Amino acid sequence: MSWLVLVLAGLVEVAWAQSIKPTENFTRPLPTLVCFVLCVAAVYLLSLAMNSLPVGTAYAVFTGIGAAGAIALGVVIYRDPLTFGRIAALALIVGGVALAGEGDRLAVTAIARPSRGGMPRRSARPCAAR
Repeated sequence: MSWLVLVLAGLVEVAWAQSIKPTENFTRPLPTLVCFVLCVAAVYLLSLAMNSLPVGTAYAVFTGIGAAGAIALGVVIYRDPLTFGRIAALALIVGGVALAGEGDRLAVTAIARPSRGGMPRRSARPCAAR
């Protein structure tokens, strides 16, 4: 459920990013209100997701969805040029988000199932006393 809330938060962040331009430097009241509401909604949903997801992972996924969505919608809506750099940036963002989400799961698996030899033994003595 937390991942679903996190994805929703990222999508709301994409909408929020797109809502900034129509405010015309926050001089138009209605678009400015919409912008602020979307911003608060995105951060609120992010905070809900962080109740059960690691902060770093949640924030990386949140900003990754926002960045990738902002680039994609910029190309589609505002006809921003689709350059090799943007395509590479999107690929790196998507790969980083996937690795951040998968990395936490792999770390938990490694801790839950130690290697055959078990965990290495640690000496109770401080390093200087060895």
